[in-house]
Amino acid sequence: MKVTQIYNILNTMTQEHLGDSIIVAEDLSNIVDLGTAFEDKIGYDSYVKSLVSHIGKVVLVDRIYGGRAPSVLRDGWEYGAILEKISTTLPEAQENEMWELQDGQSYDPFIFKKPDALAKFFSDRVTYDIQLSITNEQVKGSFSNVNQMNGFMSMLYNAVDNSMTVKTDALIMRTINNMIGETLYNEFNAGVYSGGSGVKAVNLLYLYNQTLAEADALTAAEFVKSPEALRFASFTMKNYVDRLKVMSTLFNIGAQERFTPEDRMSIVMLSEFANAVGTYLYDSNGQFLTESIKFPDAETVTYWQGSGLSYAFDDTSAIKIKTSGGHTIDADGILAIMFDREALGVSNIDRSVDSAYNPKARFTNMFYHYTSGFWNDLNENFVVFFVA
Repeated sequence: MKVTQIYNILNTMTQEHLGDSIIVAEDLSNIVDLGTAFEDKIGYDSYVKSLVSHIGKVVLVDRIYGGRAPSVLRDGWEYGAILEKISTTLPEAQENEMWELQDGQSYDPFIFKKPDALAKFFSDRVTYDIQLSITNEQVKGSFSNVNQMNGFMSMLYNAVDNSMTVKTDALIMRTINNMIGETLYNEFNAGVYSGGSGVKAVNLLYLYNQTLAEADALTAAEFVKSPEALRFASFTMKNYVDRLKVMSTLFNIGAQERFTPEDRMSIVMLSEFANAVGTYLYDSNGQFLTESIKFPDAETVTYWQGSGLSYAFDDTSAIKIKTSGGHTIDADGILAIMFDREALGVSNIDRSVDSAYNPKARFTNMFYHYTSGFWNDLNENFVVFFVA
């Protein structure tokens, strides 16, 4: 089993997740008041310059972050290291000899037909640690009572939980982004996405502009503000909901016979796209103008990889990655994805904490461990909708 340390790239992901960084190409293979930092100059009064200022109120910035990543937690197990997925192909038809009987002919009922079975194994894990050091005595001098101090300690523990939530969200999005990247490469291996549309990577802008005169063609930015274009997007995506229900080899990279019923289908939309639908296709009462243009129910994400520094559409709709398959992807305009729940996921989340007490310096180190498996199955249905 391969376990990879990812603390370094996780710090970069956290910066992107929090809007602290431009979107950078990723390989998936301090305190202000506006404020003033605590210094001696604010420790004494400005009158006699010897009276120590007192803290009048303590406010702890302590809020639990629930995360915003789509729900792709699949399952976990306590023993064993490998996820094995076994599938089989559809057997072919053969002649029904009952209607072709001939006198004196022998019909052998003992011919062996071996079934075609395919087993895929998912065994890689990623891991990182977060450390928190707690002193025994020094912190007491900063608080008036035990309740204040306990609140402070609780804030520190919650900060660790929130950090792990942000990092898990980032990893989930990278699991999704890797599948997007593999699908885009499968359809457009030259890395040019604007010249057409594929069956698994659907260029809604290209398809819509084919219905218009050349002079009326829209840009990607105009597409998400056009009611007519959004109706076309609804039409296309609803068609795909129906198409994925039918067994086909067209909608997965491995060209395996697959079908995805609605109760096994996940849809994730960029929130800018989903909000455009709500703005341009709802009436004044918040209802769809007609039920026929209603979009499929979906989860939303505010961005696929990061917000950039300004939440510009070119950033929120973009991924810049090197996929697990070794393909470099630099694409934007990604609006939505539709996939079978078996196409990707998170399994075997193992979160634990250990502690070590230092009796000489009288502090305790808390070590929060995280290990999990994030996987893509290229043999399962996955469709990307984008504008380019």
